[in-house]
Amino acid sequence: MALPSPSATSTALVTGASSGIGEHIARELAARGHGVTLVARREDRLRALADKLSAEHGIRAEVVAADLADAEARARLVDEVAARGLQVDILVNNAGVGTGGRFQDIALEDELQQVRVLCEAVVDLTHRYVRGMVERRSGAILIVASTAGMQPMPFSTSYSAAKAHALGFAEGLHA
Repeated sequence: MALPSPSATSTALVTGASSGIGEHIARELAARGHGVTLVARREDRLRALADKLSAEHGIRAEVVAADLADAEARARLVDEVAARGLQVDILVNNAGVGTGGRFQDIALEDELQQVRVLCEAVVDLTHRYVRGMVERRSGAILIVASTAGMQPMPFSTSYSAAKAHALGFAEGLHA
């Protein structure tokens, strides 16, 4: 399936864009002429990437620092994108966080934050943007899963379960 065509008022919202896979996806989308909205907690890294992508590709690169584990921060993100007059035509659910060790030894709040980012934020942002894409009959959603989601993993119990959710959610949404 082809990506929607870039436009002056559309954006590719990329979560977890401050490094790793998210940064590389943002670079690729910018190279294809898409404006990007970069989202992560580390605003300084996002700004540096946005400046570089704008200079190299002549695209509009926006920055919104947000902790996607926080429901209110996600709502502010959506409001901010709308206030900038942007339509999300591509959503990249890539933000990640991982815990490791024996489940009973990991702080409960760390486990819950991981589930909020890897599961709750994906469902939330997808729900907020998919309806418009369906109505326009144009759009793309990428949900980054992992081979960890294909098997239960000791010492990464919640992470592998969350990535199984991402995989199942993406396949169900596609169907």
